[in-house]
Amino acid sequence: MVKYNVLSYLIGEGFRNVFKNKKSTGASLIIMCATMMIFGLFFLIGENVNYMLKEIESEQGMQVFMVKDATEEQISKLEDEIKKLDYVAKTTYVSKEEAFNIVKERYSEYNRFLEGYDVDKNPFKVSYVVTLTDLSKSDQVRSEIEKLENVNNIEMRDKTINALVGIANGIKWVSLGILILLIIISIFIISNTIKLTVHARRKEISIMKYVGATNGFIRWPFIVEGIIIGVMSAMISILILGGSYNLLINKIMESSITSMINMTLLPFSEIINLVVIVYLGLGIGIGCLGSIISMRKYLEV
Repeated sequence: MVKYNVLSYLIGEGFRNVFKNKKSTGASLIIMCATMMIFGLFFLIGENVNYMLKEIESEQGMQVFMVKDATEEQISKLEDEIKKLDYVAKTTYVSKEEAFNIVKERYSEYNRFLEGYDVDKNPFKVSYVVTLTDLSKSDQVRSEIEKLENVNNIEMRDKTINALVGIANGIKWVSLGILILLIIISIFIISNTIKLTVHARRKEISIMKYVGATNGFIRWPFIVEGIIIGVMSAMISILILGGSYNLLINKIMESSITSMINMTLLPFSEIINLVVIVYLGLGIGIGCLGSIISMRKYLEV
């Protein structure tokens, strides 16, 4: 019963601190929401770019051409061997006839160069289009395939693959840098807000220390205050971010540009769980750290 009373007192004091200092709490909420919105913007951009990269990645890879006049047994054996390799997502068989028709359709204006050839008599080789689970491993997979029997040559879109890997890595580093910067700013804001409350109650804290109150007992109401500010900021930011994001992607998806480039974006409903977890984690973590930092000076009695 005593523990329950102590716990209810600590939480109650935290809530009272939030509503007692309305101006400083309001200022913290506004600035915290602003920083979280900026982080959310880059977070959603990063998630969408990664989503689009995965879609592009699923279509990128390499084309493995077999030796001329490979037997059915050799063709089937090569497919099995490629599928066993690490980082191979899938293999798609392309017959000589399919290769001939693809080239004829894709380069119809140059069909004069295919005169004298037909589906039964064509210069193309049997091949497999190999897509990967991780484009950064393309060189490794290529070297493994080159060791297999009946492989004539391998064509890769090296520049495209390297560009995609570079973009993905760049987004990860930029997002990480922005996240660290915003965390530092948010901790500074909350610690200064709570410092005002602590400063106003410095005499009370000193008396509590002299009569035997532990640092934890004094600190917890302010930690609760920081957590409340962090969680409130997170929830407000999620509501604003979700509403704005849905309006924006609806406008983008209705535009003619997206249909031309066949671009799709992540609906907010698919990433809301991740956003809630990230934001609550940030809010609670920043609130706790800000409170602990702001209390340090006043607990040294």
